[in-house]
Amino acid sequence: MNYLNTLLFGYYPYLAISVFFVASLARFERDQFSWRTGSSQLLSSDEDFRLGNNLFHIGILLLFFGHFVGLLTPPAVYHSLGISTSAKQILAVIAGGIFGSICLAGIYRLIRRRLTDPRVRATSSRMDIFILLLIGFQLVLGLFTLPVSIYHYDGSSMLLLSEWAQRIVTFRSGAADVIADINFLFKLHLFFGMTLFLVFPFSRLVHVWSVPLGYFNRPYQVVRRRG
Repeated sequence: MNYLNTLLFGYYPYLAISVFFVASLARFERDQFSWRTGSSQLLSSDEDFRLGNNLFHIGILLLFFGHFVGLLTPPAVYHSLGISTSAKQILAVIAGGIFGSICLAGIYRLIRRRLTDPRVRATSSRMDIFILLLIGFQLVLGLFTLPVSIYHYDGSSMLLLSEWAQRIVTFRSGAADVIADINFLFKLHLFFGMTLFLVFPFSRLVHVWSVPLGYFNRPYQVVRRRG
């Protein structure tokens, strides 16, 4: 079992991260035509789709930055701000519950539309459906970990997860051993989270790399209408 734990949480993260970057770059260089969102809005544009799309994107961005800050911030930093470990744990549970629920409400609408709308389903690839289901499953897993986190209100599980993440990104050994005895739900959540990074370059999620920041500072064209 220790060998499996080391494989999944000691080596698999580096495999997922390597594929995430290398395959994304390869796809951009070799297949730029597919580097797009593949939006299906023109096929079936309705209020439910716009609501689901907005909820999903808002929720997923908040979750990403919440996980990024929560996992990679050393305890000494938030302790210096007067935030105890247990207080950070409660904040993480509340924020995770709100952001996760927003995102789940959005992706439920997107999955339902993609599976039940004939025109959208006909233009959907297997990867389109798979990536939505994977994200949805990962969101459900994340929400299931919240009661476990509340049970460990002292923040002990959060500290172990943070230590694991910080060891991974700093290439320190022993990352897998840190979470060897952590609750199985957390391990499932970590595994499918890393799997999302692994399949990212092969899905429409690559459009995340092409955030159109230029729109915020581009010059405007003044058009005058003839009277």
